[in-house]
Amino acid sequence: MRLSVLRAMAEKLKLPPDYRYGMNRPGSVADKAKNPPGTRRKKVFVEPLREEDWKVFQGDTVQILAGKDAGKQGLVTQVIKPRNWVVLEGLNVHYRYVGKSAVYPGTYVPSEAPLLLRQVALVDPTDRQPTEVEWRYTEEGERVRVSLRTGRIIPKPVEQREDGIIPEQWTDGPKDTPVEEALEKTFVPSLKTFQEEIMELQGIEEPRRFRKSYWY
Repeated sequence: MRLSVLRAMAEKLKLPPDYRYGMNRPGSVADKAKNPPGTRRKKVFVEPLREEDWKVFQGDTVQILAGKDAGKQGLVTQVIKPRNWVVLEGLNVHYRYVGKSAVYPGTYVPSEAPLLLRQVALVDPTDRQPTEVEWRYTEEGERVRVSLRTGRIIPKPVEQREDGIIPEQWTDGPKDTPVEEALEKTFVPSLKTFQEEIMELQGIEEPRRFRKSYWY
């Protein structure tokens, strides 16, 4: 089976109708621990927002409008669209115990809590102040975000993969396989057995023939 088919199957993860999205990626081990099979949870109502109206992306700089960190600016590290959540690096942090048991008190670690999309505002790069934005089209037909306060274009950040790699900025290392070699076709399918292929490569001829046998 081709790798692209396997990736497409992984992307089409079927979730139950009452599935509750959280901070973990759907289908991961941590997510399965939070949503074990057969668990019924209360439905969470989320303000509907169309995909084309979403204006905040991973890598954007935003300012918090409400909460204990109101007025602070931070980098968006995670976006959870089914819940209208954004997570900022080092902001809106709460502390919790990890690995707590009867014999071990656990480790006290910080955890970044999500914020609702309406609790943050994009920062205009011209003056580093929060602003409202809207989608517009340039003369070339490109869809861009424009600040309503200054009229400047706020460029969309470069998208990162889940492992943090930016494909446009990636440079191959000494141990990386070039794309041309990875896509080169080196296998020729054949109906011969492995032993027959080896004999053909070595120039060995087999004059003997197997005797017919019948199983009945």
